Amino acid sequence: MNEYCFYIDESCHLEHDHSPVMCVGAVRVPSGKIQEYKGQLKAIKKKYDILHEIKWNTVSSTHVQMYRELIDFFFTSEMEFRCVLVTYKDRLDNQSFNNGDHDNFYYKLIYHLLYNPYSYDYNNNEVSYKVFLDIKDTKGRSKLDKINQVFENKFYGNSPFSHFQHIRSHESQFIQMTDLFIGAVTYKSRGLDQQPDASCAKKAVLDYLESKSGYTLNEGTPPFEKKFNILNHQPRKK
Repeated sequence: MNEYCFYIDESCHLEHDHSPVMCVGAVRVPSGKIQEYKGQLKAIKKKYDILHEIKWNTVSSTHVQMYRELIDFFFTSEMEFRCVLVTYKDRLDNQSFNNGDHDNFYYKLIYHLLYNPYSYDYNNNEVSYKVFLDIKDTKGRSKLDKINQVFENKFYGNSPFSHFQHIRSHESQFIQMTDLFIGAVTYKSRGLDQQPDASCAKKAVLDYLESKSGYTLNEGTPPFEKKFNILNHQPRKK
């Protein structure tokens, strides 16, 4: 059986954080490649004497080349990235569309993140998926149960998503890569790269990621894009 793992992280996901932009993303890794890729990601970090987590917020001018190497490795590997970008969070009508609950909107985004019929095979009994999410709050277990239930209902009790688990970002090189990518997408979508005090290091990493992916990070990609996929989620109208 072919098995893949999704490593999910989220940026600006809270309902009232004064940002209209929200992004949830995942790096997908073939299970058979996890140990190999983990070792190679660690080796790149070790080359630059980096022992801490790789996160968008830690991008600095002293290690721009390391981030470029991490991006290069991603694009030469079998890893894939997909995210759902929301640019209207300040105008969310949770009362009309999400049963009055921001968490329900979050579940919908996770559903759209994981379910992409253009790229992933969900009806093949020889393919299964494990899902790992960065733990954010005390509602973790109930969120996992809810997401699992959504997919069990979707696939009439035969969901290809066999496992949902929370892990901490410092335990996973792949969640750290997801954080780096969604951080870049969010940074661009908030227009922070255009501010007078914008970080030169973050702009350099952002430009490099755009050049490697071939896409502008505050825009969506074609739905069939497999390597670096951005779903620009649009609001429903009443």
